[in-house]
Amino acid sequence: MQIRNAEIGDMEAVVRVYRAAKDYMDRTGNETQWERGYPAEAMIREDIASRRLYVVEEDRCIHAVFYFGLEEDETYRRIYDGAWKNDEPYGVIHRVGSDGAVRGVIRAVVDFCLQTVKNLRIDTHENNKTMQHVLQKCGFERCGIIYLQNGDARIAYHLVV
Repeated sequence: MQIRNAEIGDMEAVVRVYRAAKDYMDRTGNETQWERGYPAEAMIREDIASRRLYVVEEDRCIHAVFYFGLEEDETYRRIYDGAWKNDEPYGVIHRVGSDGAVRGVIRAVVDFCLQTVKNLRIDTHENNKTMQHVLQKCGFERCGIIYLQNGDARIAYHLVV
């Protein structure tokens, strides 16, 4: 697997991957994490322009997409029913989507991000059992609950190496 910055020419493949990820969520009991059409094309374009959207390729075909940034996430400022492992600068991983065609995507994403920063945070919906399992398998620890700007709760995970 290769990981690179997404480019505007990848838009069709990125949308396809996100659609496949949403279909998987719907089939596995996680219908409410992403509404249909999320992330919107405008958000994808913004992520590409900011150089924070990445694609995971195998045999020159895009199979996964994710957002990675070295930034403070507003929704991570307050955590409930727990605590972050530290208050050091961190990287955030968001909007991970896979078409399901290749295995080991999350491990590859985490390894890629760890090349930049050894302190990672991510969150997921309580119904996203697949992501919860894979995050724990990659060494993330469940730290508590955060709330998105719209008030939706998410399980917060933290990895420090």
